[in-house]
Amino acid sequence: MAEPAASHMLDTVPPVLRDDIEEVLVDEARIQARLDELAAEIDRDYAGHDVLLIGVLKGAILLMADLTRRLTINSSIDFMAVSSYGSATSSSGTVRILKDLDAAIEGLHVLIVEDIVDSGLTLDYLMKNLRSRRPASLEVVALLTKPTRREVDIPVRYVGFEVPDVFVVGYGLDYAERYRSVRSIVTLKPEVYGG
Repeated sequence: MAEPAASHMLDTVPPVLRDDIEEVLVDEARIQARLDELAAEIDRDYAGHDVLLIGVLKGAILLMADLTRRLTINSSIDFMAVSSYGSATSSSGTVRILKDLDAAIEGLHVLIVEDIVDSGLTLDYLMKNLRSRRPASLEVVALLTKPTRREVDIPVRYVGFEVPDVFVVGYGLDYAERYRSVRSIVTLKPEVYGG
């Protein structure tokens, strides 16, 4: 259930950004509690195995950091940067790899760390690309998913929260490189992004 952006819920938002926020969808406390649960699931599922977490830049950087610190299994990290949005509020469907992995993943247990799965087009491309490199396993953890926007059926093994078909920012997600530092998942007032 979404909550209005009450002043006490905006205490962690930089003052310069507060007037842009319309609604708090998932507050910081709920995010942190869910990350505890996700880390416990991943620890259980990968017990006895090393896992490589691949963070999808830039949106997944906070999720990657917070999740990695919670894991008790042996894990390593790497990053990819892909682009399908630019400064728009929805995916263009055209995906480009801007930064590839630093090492081979053949034979490794790989967990893609994503901020949000929207249409699924970017993640579908990324999974096909990574599967071609022959990892031992390939799964996805996403902080957010928008099932109503899905154009491609993508299996997301670990999901933080389902959100409605609204444009969201915060906790690493941005609009035109702003709002990543907001510690909650929020919506912006339509006049901010021309919605």
